[in-house]
Amino acid sequence: MKLGLTAGAVAVAGRSAGAESVSLDRAVGAARDYERLHGLIVAQEGRVLVEEVFRGPALDQPVNVKSVAKTVIAALVGVAIHEGVLKGADQPVVPLLGDLVPENADPQLQEVTVGNLLSMQAGLERTSGQNYGAWVTSPNWVRHALSRPFVAEPGGEMRYSTGNSHLLSVLLTRASGRSTLELARDWLGAPLGIEIPAWQQDPQGYYFGGNNMALSPRALLPLGELYRLDGTIGGARVFAGDWPEISWRPRGRSRWTGDRYGYGWFIRSMAGRQVYYGWGYGGQMIYVCPELAATLVMTSDTSRASGASGYVQRLHDLVERAFLPALEGA
Repeated sequence: MKLGLTAGAVAVAGRSAGAESVSLDRAVGAARDYERLHGLIVAQEGRVLVEEVFRGPALDQPVNVKSVAKTVIAALVGVAIHEGVLKGADQPVVPLLGDLVPENADPQLQEVTVGNLLSMQAGLERTSGQNYGAWVTSPNWVRHALSRPFVAEPGGEMRYSTGNSHLLSVLLTRASGRSTLELARDWLGAPLGIEIPAWQQDPQGYYFGGNNMALSPRALLPLGELYRLDGTIGGARVFAGDWPEISWRPRGRSRWTGDRYGYGWFIRSMAGRQVYYGWGYGGQMIYVCPELAATLVMTSDTSRASGASGYVQRLHDLVERAFLPALEGA
């Protein structure tokens, strides 16, 4: 049975005999040597070919997926547009946030759209990196994020900021009248057949958009498959079929990796193929390669950074040099 036919169901296929099986086994063997890698799932055409726990929690145990939560929030925005809760990515955010906007807010805030938040092009000073601590210890995360000075034009340079994703969580709640947790469970959990535990809330009770969400590796797989299958799962449409294409359209570029960014997804060429990935601190990853009908999930040690350490580049290399060639022959 394929994931695309039954919500939440993924068939585990035995590895086929032949050279492609040997190649996939070698790729798994290479992954086993990554001392920070905990769990690995590899699926192709909706069938799970690899499920491995090298160390750490079981694959059905929720773990902190860090900034992969931004990919989840982007998916919820896609559902909200499909359901008519939001008008579209071009919708201005100030009317949605209403009285949460500071009275002395920069007039330029009126130009910021839902899409600008999704693509990290709001133009506001970042709340990530060296600014993260001051933001999450502030008494009001929304007002703090909206009070940052503009350091770029809305829609201009990409400046990765968790505050952008948190504002999306807040406006989803304001527009729907329901918490982001309720929306996630109803809009994604139910159709994908996955568990979504409650996660961190800000001082005003809004669920953290962009970090500290707990999902199991087996819950991350259907999320990647949902995008690969153009917004349908088990024959049911979750969001509009053009949302994956819209989300995977390059808009900004990361100043640290050089990779492009869309709506909650990074974009990278691997082995001559376009690959889209969600990335969380420490190496929590979802990779989708539509050309090979493949989705890969990796979870890692959350205590160490994956960017500056070069670990995430090692994961990219593993996917590009080991798994994609193996899947091409499968």
